[in-house]
Amino acid sequence: MTIQSSVTFKLLDDTTIPWIAWGNGTGDAKVKALDCGRAALESGIRHIDTAQIYHTEKETGESVKQSSLKREDIYVTSKLSSHDDGSSRSLDEVVPAIQESVDKLGSVPDLFLVHNPYVAKPGELKSLWKILEDLKDQGQLKSIGVSNFRPQDLEIILEGAKHKPVVNQLEYHPYTLAHLQPILDIQAKHGIVTESYGALTPLLRHPTGGPLKPVLERISARISKVHGKTIDPTVVLLLWTRAMGVVAVTASGNIERIKKMGEIATLPDLLTEEEIKEISEVGKKVHFRHYTEHMENDFALPDLPNGA
Repeated sequence: MTIQSSVTFKLLDDTTIPWIAWGNGTGDAKVKALDCGRAALESGIRHIDTAQIYHTEKETGESVKQSSLKREDIYVTSKLSSHDDGSSRSLDEVVPAIQESVDKLGSVPDLFLVHNPYVAKPGELKSLWKILEDLKDQGQLKSIGVSNFRPQDLEIILEGAKHKPVVNQLEYHPYTLAHLQPILDIQAKHGIVTESYGALTPLLRHPTGGPLKPVLERISARISKVHGKTIDPTVVLLLWTRAMGVVAVTASGNIERIKKMGEIATLPDLLTEEEIKEISEVGKKVHFRHYTEHMENDFALPDLPNGA
């Protein structure tokens, strides 16, 4: 059986990235990273997202190796993380740490990110980015990007950058849109693609679902009727993410859910322009974020209710 390829987005360095990824950083997805990684690839997912601090790089490499797919048909993302205790890395640790990731993965990842600005010691973020630029120039890294970078962090590395980050991976969903606008503006100016983790937070982590829940349920009902197949509200939220030009990274340790993710990967555009706009506008009336540890430090929050 031939599985249709999923939609991809073009990056600044003329490479492409699949729009949906299975991530192995949380819960059962982390515990069962090898088996779930294999299942993700078999289901039609072509992108696996890992990181040093997840301690799943070896399992990611094994799932790729055990797949019937060619390595070049699988997109792998990993990240330079802080130490397990949260402390920053010294600059002389960076190259050995990256080499350790490559060794565990069994190949150079297609995309390598700085996990958050605190990976670098104060005042050393630009120097850390320069190391990644040099490794890219030497062919030891492919695409390079960042994660959890606030406006001030992006500005630091963009000034005089030889290679701009191709992506910034953030907790991105309708309820973070208002807060993220300054970041999104910078990224639009420089051609940096947004990657979303926690894309399903409005439905899975918000205490009530807020004002967005009935909107997503109504759209879900319409599409299910037209499509002749149940399209639940979480799928609507992922399709909205794709329609916004944003890569969706979502984790699951449930094999059946992973198979459904594979089906979602190849779905056509099912949302109308009006529905996409409505989801965005309703989302901007609320501020709710699940992962607050990085993005709410020294980055002013919008004066909005949390929608509960």
